[in-house]
Amino acid sequence: MAAAVPDPLTPLLVAVPVVILSCRAGAQLLKRLGQPPVVGEILVGILLGPSLLGWLWPDAQTWLFPPSALPYIGVLGNIGLLAFMFLVGLELDLTSLRGNSRTAVAVSQAGIVLPLVLGTVLALGMYGDFAPAGTKKLPFVLFIAVSMSITAFPVLARILTDRGLYRTGVGSLAMASAAVDDVSAWCLLAAVVAVTKSNSPMEAVVTAGYALAFAAAMFLVVRPLLARWAARAERRYPDGVVMVVLFSGLCLAAYATDRIGVHALFGAFLFGVVAPRGSRRIEAGAVRMRTFAVPVLLPLFFVSTGLRTDVGLLGSSGTHWLWAAAVLAVAVVGKWGGGTLAARFSGRGWRDAMSLGALMNCRGLTELVVLNIGLGLGVIGPELFTVLVLMALVTTAMTTPALTRFRKGIDEDLASGTAATGQEEPALQSARTH
Repeated sequence: MAAAVPDPLTPLLVAVPVVILSCRAGAQLLKRLGQPPVVGEILVGILLGPSLLGWLWPDAQTWLFPPSALPYIGVLGNIGLLAFMFLVGLELDLTSLRGNSRTAVAVSQAGIVLPLVLGTVLALGMYGDFAPAGTKKLPFVLFIAVSMSITAFPVLARILTDRGLYRTGVGSLAMASAAVDDVSAWCLLAAVVAVTKSNSPMEAVVTAGYALAFAAAMFLVVRPLLARWAARAERRYPDGVVMVVLFSGLCLAAYATDRIGVHALFGAFLFGVVAPRGSRRIEAGAVRMRTFAVPVLLPLFFVSTGLRTDVGLLGSSGTHWLWAAAVLAVAVVGKWGGGTLAARFSGRGWRDAMSLGALMNCRGLTELVVLNIGLGLGVIGPELFTVLVLMALVTTAMTTPALTRFRKGIDEDLASGTAATGQEEPALQSARTH
């Protein structure tokens, strides 16, 4: 007689509220300390994993997250992540490039090119110690290089909003630079995923062709259709119906890109990018989705990441910790240094340039998304995953103190909506997610 399969619902009824409440408490605590809420949520996810709870009290961790429930926690977290990526795409406002295009492109591209170069050199040195068995050098090097170039657009927007900087010249430029960076980084990551999943260069080219065709269809076909439907929805459909249509659309777009071979998250993100702006119904539907997905489902993604992060894997040997320090140094020098120098050469003062560099160095949840993709593809192993998660946590936590340091002495100007560098920019759409 076959053994009864454990019902995963019972442990989920305990694990879900524990994760949600713990992440909320961590977010509120870190917010009181002047940090973005996502820092607290990442930290809680790590603490609930083998790095602390599993180390101090392994039986409690196994009871809270039994093996039968882990796949379902992961699925729920990924659904929340798909909704989050749609919201990121929806809030990506490229109109902030007006008046900032040259400087924004320079800052964003310098914040990508320099980390790519430094990350490539770093990855070549790490390949022998950290690449999983059977992993080819090219996908490993490309993935590490791209992971060094990430900026968390939603977290950056949240910081600017909380600090009252989004109406200033620096805030406007930072948002524009992060928007260009976001699009560029996701395109690069899509290319890396295509190369990793392909068995030959020709297969990678075919995958890239399908991805470009899908993107073209989204902009040329889906976007105008959505715009016409949104216009009718203003008069005919309630907010709940609009939310259902949006969620169904992002799922179908995610399914399409998953079948193409570039990961489901790209489809959800692209669906958000092509969704109509300025529609009251679309915005209300997105608010409904955000109200549930971000505080309820997304914390499950944090704990899934935390369960894969084990600081104990780095051991007491100094070698892994030295590599961790090297990763952090490359990450900071590449993003902060690249953004600062580009802003300075574009004519910004040192204070503004250093502030922009600090903001571009913020990685947050976006970096965790990228790292989980790499771990799922088998490009990186658990040890390097842990190192990169710690890097994401530290670089995100650095942002607010650094911004305070470089903006010190001009709080009165910021409060009046005037940056030290120029006139007030139009208000940007604030990120209501992470």
